Amino acid sequence: MVGATGVAIASSPLAALTSCAPKQQEGCDKACCMHGNGQLNISFQEGTAPRETLNEKFDYMEALGVTGFEPGGWDLVDRVNEIQQALNGRNIKVSAICAGFDGFILAEDPKVKAQFDSTMREIIAAAGELGSTGVIMVPAFNGQTPCKPHTRETREFLCEQMHELGEYALKHNTTVILEPLNRDEAHYLRQVADAAAICRDSKSAGVKCMGDFWHMKEETSDFAAFLAAGPEYLQHVHIASRGHRRMPSEDGVLDNYVDGFRALKMMGYDKYVSFECGCDGDREILVPAAVELIRKQWEEA
Repeated sequence: MVGATGVAIASSPLAALTSCAPKQQEGCDKACCMHGNGQLNISFQEGTAPRETLNEKFDYMEALGVTGFEPGGWDLVDRVNEIQQALNGRNIKVSAICAGFDGFILAEDPKVKAQFDSTMREIIAAAGELGSTGVIMVPAFNGQTPCKPHTRETREFLCEQMHELGEYALKHNTTVILEPLNRDEAHYLRQVADAAAICRDSKSAGVKCMGDFWHMKEETSDFAAFLAAGPEYLQHVHIASRGHRRMPSEDGVLDNYVDGFRALKMMGYDKYVSFECGCDGDREILVPAAVELIRKQWEEA
């Protein structure tokens, strides 16, 4: 009886966690058919590099070997030409776009929902012009009210809405990326597997999800969280220190990403790991140290 119970406990979570990953190919002897050709592509949000102008930031990033740039979406429509010119001839591409829309998708107020619909589509179109991997979105933050309740009907509504957004994004050669948050910031969508399941049920190749090492304190395992999304749905990753959301390395031994990186490498993840964090010290010292730490742990993974 003890043995049978152990098998049930050991097997059930794995089946649940990998339910959104691509199915095993015939003849493959792996639990999931992923063979580890991942690539670490580091991306910076605009405020990460310790420089003033966009061109100065890109010079700094190139010197560190950073190949991705994650701008915010708030004024993106008016900045497309500026960003394109600054990136011309450089070994840096636009990674994801970080939100920037008005309203929210689960708003009860039709006017607030309409704000989301119009501004989100404007950002998606601009993201497509920039060759971005996608536009990051959160269904609702804790402070956004009135919000649709956490029910099956709300989930069905979200999947329908995401299908429409995903198809619109595909027309612009980009995607929309669902971001799970921790419970301090959001009551809805807190785990990567849940986001991946919504991607699946939205039935659009333009709907993807991401993981954020800071928000993933909701997860019992970084490895399982990323593997739950699998290469079909995981489109982006955010990274920060794991104690105070500062530069990786600022929280010492807490800043261990090896378990998550191991899953990314197994999946063949080749998109971006992007800095979304503050900094309590000298950026001239801490930013290069953070990049060095991430590369070292990627190799360890």
